[in-house]
Amino acid sequence: QVQLVESGGGLVQAGGSLRLSCAASGRTFSSSAMGWFRQAPGEEREFVAAISGSGGVTNNADSVKGRFTISRDNAKNTVYLQMNSLKPEDTAVYYCAARLGVSISTSRSEYYYWGQGTQVTVSS
Repeated sequence: QVQLVESGGGLVQAGGSLRLSCAASGRTFSSSAMGWFRQAPGEEREFVAAISGSGGVTNNADSVKGRFTISRDNAKNTVYLQMNSLKPEDTAVYYCAARLGVSISTSRSEYYYWGQGTQVTVSS
């Protein structure tokens, strides 16, 4: 069993920055690839970014490339999402997710554990 707890969401003006954190417990953290997804009202949950178990491989959605950076600290069992140059269309609930293997995936169906989500609101 893995527990994931997100934090760091909030209200920010367009052009601003936020850093989301996801603290994990219950499984060897470095054996799990991690991902961030988001879901806006009335929309499906979509892939944002993913990072391999070692942190050596990352992948970002085209919509956030150059603005968002995913990273992890395996010593702290935490994955981060640094979000810069935020836009109103980034407004959503952001979810942290863990896979059962070390390789990254952009598919939400391949993530087994999910956090409760944290709200990010970007005002124009």
